Amino acid sequence: MNLKNWLTTRLLQFFAGLALLGAPVFAQLPATPALPTLVPTRYILGTASPADLPRITSQYGLTLVNTIHEDTQGTYVVSLPSAATAVPQAAAIQADPSVLEFVPDGQVIVDGDGGDNSDLPVPARPLDPLSDVLALQGTAAYYGVPVLYAYVAQTATNLIHLTETQQQFTTGNVVVADIDTGVDPNHPLLSGVLVSGYDFINNVLGIPNELEGLDQSTVAILDQSAAALLDQKTSPLVLNQSTVAILDQSTVAILDGYQLPGAFGHGTMVAGLIHLVAPTTQIMPLRAFQLDGTANLSDVIRAIYYAVDNGARVINMSFSTTTNSPDLQQAIKYASNHGVVLAAAAGNNGQEMTVYPAGFYGVFGVGSTDKSDFISPFSNYGDSVRFDAPGEALVTAYPGSNYAAVWGTSFSTALVSGAAALITSLQPLIDPRALGHVFAQGPMVGGEDEGTPRLDLLPSMIYCSQQNYTISQDN
Repeated sequence: MNLKNWLTTRLLQFFAGLALLGAPVFAQLPATPALPTLVPTRYILGTASPADLPRITSQYGLTLVNTIHEDTQGTYVVSLPSAATAVPQAAAIQADPSVLEFVPDGQVIVDGDGGDNSDLPVPARPLDPLSDVLALQGTAAYYGVPVLYAYVAQTATNLIHLTETQQQFTTGNVVVADIDTGVDPNHPLLSGVLVSGYDFINNVLGIPNELEGLDQSTVAILDQSAAALLDQKTSPLVLNQSTVAILDQSTVAILDGYQLPGAFGHGTMVAGLIHLVAPTTQIMPLRAFQLDGTANLSDVIRAIYYAVDNGARVINMSFSTTTNSPDLQQAIKYASNHGVVLAAAAGNNGQEMTVYPAGFYGVFGVGSTDKSDFISPFSNYGDSVRFDAPGEALVTAYPGSNYAAVWGTSFSTALVSGAAALITSLQPLIDPRALGHVFAQGPMVGGEDEGTPRLDLLPSMIYCSQQNYTISQDN
């Protein structure tokens, strides 16, 4: 069976299976499994003064894990010595007059559907299929690198007028930080544009490699030098989605029999789409998420501060959570006050709901649309969404020199982050808040009165080029 027929059969099986399950036909998104009830032993501690820390840690037997940031005077990550005494001990610490904050850090599950979606109806309008992608065979050169032709000629590039924009304007000269699972540093598409980042899970400087931690047999399968996994190596690799997609990721199946972690490849896929829009911008991978899609809230917060302090002009946050954290909001404010553009996924619940960081002031929350400018069935909408961008059947990089077809607001966000890189390269003095006017030049999705603008680079860049921005400009 050739690749096209094989994928078509798999997709028909995939969508048919979802219809039988009564789940929305945009991804295999089973209800998020209930997490075991655990007593947290890791906390974010806020003290009235840094001088209070030695007394507090000594009195309560706390271990200092990390300092959040030098700007957050007196905010730390600490751990309790025992889960058995954690509850009364936490209550005593919270009652200490020198303690301003003592909240669980633990592990935040940042998932693609946000919970039980079994009550969502099967949409009458299915998602964009892979038929357009499969028709685009062969390779092409993209800024000096051979790439899959479907990557440069995919429908989304026409919708946002990417080619015309790149012919008239800058293709990016800033740094985009991507807080995610890491990246494949050896992928030919990305290796030339990556700059040193940081692994906040292991506290290691450099480019965090998301292939580390996989067993060697799986790495060999993904490696370009291994035996061909597909009939044609230039065809898009469609990912295993047998488990719920974390980090707003939503894709369909191929690596049957190989148990990849739920969020594996997410960082590489997001970086590939940032690069698609802004091919000469630099990407700083910041690893805060495990490959199973879990993250300590404090690691995400630390990554935001790190990105700002190390020269990022744009921060891509292709994840969402319902946790409204004051510490996360403070980090967002720090980035915004330093002129950094913040883009975040609105989430894949298919509901009107507020998620974070998209819901914070100063963040551009991004929803997903299809090739006909309808809101994607899986995309959240409402106050968290400032803009929309294509988010269905996008083609992007995948670890092991492969490519993937992907769906989700994570990937819409990556396109907007790439666009922000182009805008800030063209207008270095633009205030991040002014990007609202720039992005508003795109077509409205959902009607002129209640809709949101959909990303369209050409009119946005033309409008932007005609303005005289200063760093103090407000919108």
